[in-house]
Amino acid sequence: MIQLFYVFSDWGILALRLALGAIFIAHGWPKVKDLRGTAEKFASMGFKPAKFWATLVAFLEFVGGIALLFGFLTQILAALFAAQFIVIILKLKRKKGLVDGYEFDLLILAALLALLALGGGSASADSFFRLLLY
Repeated sequence: MIQLFYVFSDWGILALRLALGAIFIAHGWPKVKDLRGTAEKFASMGFKPAKFWATLVAFLEFVGGIALLFGFLTQILAALFAAQFIVIILKLKRKKGLVDGYEFDLLILAALLALLALGGGSASADSFFRLLLY
C-alpha cells in the first residue's frame, strides 16, 4: 500500500512539473522575444533597473520552464520561482484581493513550494544525477 502511494505521488510530482514548466515557458517566451517591451512593462510597474529585472524574469521563466519539464535543478528553480511569485502577489496583485486577483498566483506558489519540499520525483534529471538538496 505504501509503495502504491509513492508511485502515485511520483506521477503527481511529474504532472506538477510538466504543468508548471509549460506555464512558465508559455509566459517566458514572449518576454524573451520582446525584451525591450518587457523592460518597458517592468519599468511601468516600478521595477528598477527594468532591463535587468525583465531579462532575469524572461530567462528564468523560459529556461527555467524547460528545466522543470526535465526535472533539472527542480528545488533551486522552485525557490527562485517562489520568490518571484511572492513579489507578484505582494507588490502587484495584493490590492485586487484573492478572487480575480492573486488566486492563480497563490496556487502556483503552493505548487512551487511542494516542488521545493519534494524535489523533482523519481522521473527527473535530479533523481538521475542525485541532485536533491535535502
